[in-house]
Amino acid sequence: MNADRRPALKPVSESVGPIAAMAAVFARDVRVAFRQRQDLLNPLLFFIMVVTLFPLGVSPEVAFLKQSGAGILWVAALLSVLLSLDHLFRHDFDDGTLEQLVLQPQPLFLLVLAKTAAHWVLTGLPLVLLAPVLGVMVHLDGNSIAILCLTLLIGTPVLSMIGAIGAALTLGLRSAGVLLSLLIIPLYIPVLIFGTGTVAAAAEGAPVGGYLALMGAFLVLAVTLSPFASAAALRISLSNS
Repeated sequence: MNADRRPALKPVSESVGPIAAMAAVFARDVRVAFRQRQDLLNPLLFFIMVVTLFPLGVSPEVAFLKQSGAGILWVAALLSVLLSLDHLFRHDFDDGTLEQLVLQPQPLFLLVLAKTAAHWVLTGLPLVLLAPVLGVMVHLDGNSIAILCLTLLIGTPVLSMIGAIGAALTLGLRSAGVLLSLLIIPLYIPVLIFGTGTVAAAAEGAPVGGYLALMGAFLVLAVTLSPFASAAALRISLSNS
């Protein structure tokens, strides 16, 4: 038997609750990701390479890196998440699993939320864990690194939630990656601004509570609204395919 074969989505009985269905979808996506390690490692390697090459291509001066280090890490994290979004629904669409997901008796928006949560755990969370090491590389102090990790912990789920909408809208289209970037990057800008602004404020000794509250509001809005938009976009894409 081929070890890379993707596990099929088993039909879920109507008696199974939404939480159990979400857990099943989450666990399946995690298993699939570990069977396709290249998709799992590409965003992480891209993140490391961008942060590593930036000082070589611009300036290795300590003062410059301290000032721009948070921005470098945030932009690299944003692009890494964007790089992984094309695979969020693509494989399930190609093998017919997505149609089964839409036909499940449980609400589609909850199943999409589970898939997006799995995407963040596999892509966004490793970026957060790598950030302290790369923060030291760009000469950020301990307090700035702590605030940077906190902003990434709040901000990367927002990137995954927003990205899921674009991935659903562009599903099945040619040159979907380019269109996905054009749709999603403008929506990422507020998260990027507040993420880097929080670290800059912390480096200057200013209070960061307001910045973190706004980022928390972004996260709440994304978790509340994004699954509904993604589910609607998936239905539209499937009906047009």
